[in-house]
Amino acid sequence: METKNPIVTIRVRGEEPMLVELYPDKAPNTVRNFLFLVQQGYYSGSVFHRVIPGFMIQGGAGSTRAKEIKGEFKANGFPNDLLHVRGVISMARTPDPNSASSQFFLMHRDSPHLDGQYAAFGRMLSGFETLDVIAKAPRDSRDRPLTDVVIESIEADTQGIDVGKPIFRH
Repeated sequence: METKNPIVTIRVRGEEPMLVELYPDKAPNTVRNFLFLVQQGYYSGSVFHRVIPGFMIQGGAGSTRAKEIKGEFKANGFPNDLLHVRGVISMARTPDPNSASSQFFLMHRDSPHLDGQYAAFGRMLSGFETLDVIAKAPRDSRDRPLTDVVIESIEADTQGIDVGKPIFRH
């Protein structure tokens, strides 16, 4: 019997949707946290605020600060073997390995130096054209797009799976 994973649809203003399959078996609490925020509409109206062509696009800073979770990646003692290749979604964090909250990034190109250092938790199924368009957006010296790249919404199809509530750091 084939296991079905949750699928999220990331809708970016003026672009085709990006479909991303989430992997609760790789990073269960990260998936729970992401879906928890999706179900609250947390990402609606937020932007991709950091774009580096040939590397990644980062978004997910909502209007309020989300709670932190423990980082689920090898360097933090968690057996996550999902590689940071084109189309993988991963949680952003500060230098503190347990500071992931809401911000995520989508890999524009393979970046093996991130493997084991960040909590990868899914992979794009479609919408790579949108990923490429966002990665090419003109940006300032801090890699912020000159014109906002707005996430209109992120919607989840849990495939009938109850992933539960996230376990927060504090």
